[in-house]
Amino acid sequence: MPKPLLPVANRPIMEHVLRLLKRHGLNETVVTVQFLASLVKNYFGDGEELGMELSYANEEKPLGTAGSVKNAEEALKDDAFLVISGDALTDFDLTDLINFHKEKGALVTVCLTRVPNPLEFGITIVDEEGKVERFLEKPTWGQVFSDTVNTGIYVMEPEVFDYVDPDVPVDWSGDVFPQLMKEGKPVYGYIAEGYWEDVGTHESYVKAQADVLERKVDVDIDGFEISPGVWVAEGAEVHPDAVLRGPLYIGDYAKVEAGAEIREHTVVGSNVVVKTGAFLHKAVVADNVYVGPHSNLRGCVVGKNTDIMRAARIEDGAVIGDECLVGEESIIQGNVRVYPFKTIEAGAFVNTSVIWESRGQAHLFGARGVSGILNVEITPELAVRLAGAYATTLKKGSTVTTARDHSRGARALKRAVISALQASAIDVRDLENVPLPVARQQTARGSAGGIMIRTTPGVPDSVDIMFFDGQGADLSQGSQRKLDRVFARQEYRRAFPGEIGDLHFPSSVFDSYTGSLLRNIDITGIAESGLKVVVDASNGSSGLVLPSLLGKLGVDSLTINPGLDESRPTESADMRRSGLVRLGEIVASSRAAFGVRFDPVGERLSLVDEKGRIIEDDRALLVMLDLIAAERRSGRVALPVTTTRIAEQVAAYHGTQVEWTTTSPDDLTRVGGEEGAIFGGDGKGGFIVPEFSSVYDGTAAFVRLIGLVARTQLTLSQIDARIPRAHVLRRDLATPWAVKGLVMRRVVEAAGDRSVDTTDGVRVVETDGRWVMVLPDPAEAVTHLWAEGPDDASAQALLDEWSAVVDSAGR
Repeated sequence: MPKPLLPVANRPIMEHVLRLLKRHGLNETVVTVQFLASLVKNYFGDGEELGMELSYANEEKPLGTAGSVKNAEEALKDDAFLVISGDALTDFDLTDLINFHKEKGALVTVCLTRVPNPLEFGITIVDEEGKVERFLEKPTWGQVFSDTVNTGIYVMEPEVFDYVDPDVPVDWSGDVFPQLMKEGKPVYGYIAEGYWEDVGTHESYVKAQADVLERKVDVDIDGFEISPGVWVAEGAEVHPDAVLRGPLYIGDYAKVEAGAEIREHTVVGSNVVVKTGAFLHKAVVADNVYVGPHSNLRGCVVGKNTDIMRAARIEDGAVIGDECLVGEESIIQGNVRVYPFKTIEAGAFVNTSVIWESRGQAHLFGARGVSGILNVEITPELAVRLAGAYATTLKKGSTVTTARDHSRGARALKRAVISALQASAIDVRDLENVPLPVARQQTARGSAGGIMIRTTPGVPDSVDIMFFDGQGADLSQGSQRKLDRVFARQEYRRAFPGEIGDLHFPSSVFDSYTGSLLRNIDITGIAESGLKVVVDASNGSSGLVLPSLLGKLGVDSLTINPGLDESRPTESADMRRSGLVRLGEIVASSRAAFGVRFDPVGERLSLVDEKGRIIEDDRALLVMLDLIAAERRSGRVALPVTTTRIAEQVAAYHGTQVEWTTTSPDDLTRVGGEEGAIFGGDGKGGFIVPEFSSVYDGTAAFVRLIGLVARTQLTLSQIDARIPRAHVLRRDLATPWAVKGLVMRRVVEAAGDRSVDTTDGVRVVETDGRWVMVLPDPAEAVTHLWAEGPDDASAQALLDEWSAVVDSAGR
């Protein structure tokens, strides 16, 4: 970045300089440019916004301090002119300088100031009249004869150009001024009072910010002083529970959340987001930066469009370039330079500058497709590139089904996705807002693949872009890697004009879905049972399917929260809990057989029994397993290894067997779709009904459950009561990325001669049947532990024992 464009208090240094010129009546300015000239021109234009007239003189090659001004001679030859640097912050009285020049009848007046350390500047001696007696450029301490230095601000008469040769490098203080003095020309020095800082180093840049905030320099600050030293620009949102200790500056349309702490000498640029728990002290943060929760920034400079993720730490003196990604829990040590467009991986410890390495994410796909914070990690531009890469993996003319949840963010991103698909010769079937299982089922009807965009469950400011194969299932690992490669190489296929894909909106989507449900799932006995159920659609897309489905089932039903609520595309754990409590009250008072509550995209299901009591998700899995196994009497059940071993007892009692899978939804759905599978579930409200589909489907599980209850004539509380109580406890431990492998090795070593299962992570089984499972999280710096025993105390003791093993390895 050209130094004149470096922002100080959220304005380029050169803008502060131009405003100073205007304040002193200097409205016509010629800007001499060389390095990244277009950036300077694009920012300032012709000066109209500042009420000035700007023109530009381009240097094709470096011409020195005098040569660059000579290059602009045509615009300066008619009158005296002032020369000032575009990268020095000052509030000198230029009017007084010009008056001094005129009074002395000088050919050149050099503006001087006193500094404590003159080594980096040209020092100057003047006599009593102000006439310059001696110059010396950048002396050593042995050569220092004054603390009066040349600021690079001059007032000159046009005749000075006679002493500057054209098109060759020439300096004022090294070449021109000595010649003028040799000839006895009137060269004067004006010693200015006021502030002057040549912003040439990191230290001087950070100091300039602090000095502006401390009001040591008289420049305009764009904003309102809401309390002493706390400046907030127009449109900025600062939560009342954020801690602000001035002097500091918060730029326009920035957002500071509750619990964030911003301390003295911090400058926050325009459109910056500072999340809960973030701490900033003496930090300079440029425009459009995302500062993640619990991150820590001290004495650093962060370039524009950079994302700093959760709990990252950037130390004093570090500089992060534009458009970088600093991964969560990474640490960037003091004085490290990270050049633009770099990615610092999560958990990395960076103590040397990152210069040559290219940007590139290690893993595009997470557990829920491509996930991230809306308009920070997941932007419309990224959505276009992702969709273009996906289209490139398919044949021209293929059809892709697209869908979304009811959030505005998903709607906006889906439009970007559709445009990219069509531009890559792909026909698009757009379902608009539908439940996730409907999107999967419709994708499997003649599409080469599908894309669903939804709000990340429980995280309202994040989105997931989910990619499906031709069967409506999540992409296989191999397909993900192929998409990853195309995306990384940016080799997107583009259609010729005659090949642009078509877009159509299929009709009767919900009728097709419900018809297929009722044909494939056993609903005998429902109409005759006289069952009454309460259904909570959670103001999500399930409410779009339920009306036609419930009518065809012939069940007496009460539907609550059926309308879509754009402001609540997902729900927190507390919102979900309070919704279930309310559902329980309605079930009990209406004497219904049970109640069900869908998640906002219809993928998961929660249960309430006839007494209005919440059946926790892990118990609901056992209840469904008991009902299905009792009816089928054979077959296989897909369950993740973290499930209680009581599930094995329930399945075996009814003549079925459990096939244990990893905790990955892909693995569970793969096993749930194999021949002989009768049921699958993850213990978190996700149920697989294999006779209908191999993916989680809340509506299919609901239809299956109604049929089972109608035919058994048992209540959910009766079924729950006959299943033994499970005692599975869980704990999450923070584990730095760098030691995750070491942790797992220590766990295996500590297991000794006990039985070890490595289906997923490491599961250690005691001789008495108690077990503990240790699993490193693939996306966060966390290790998960599960333990099961005959009672809670036993499971707790097991958790404590193995937590100590994990903690000791992590230290």
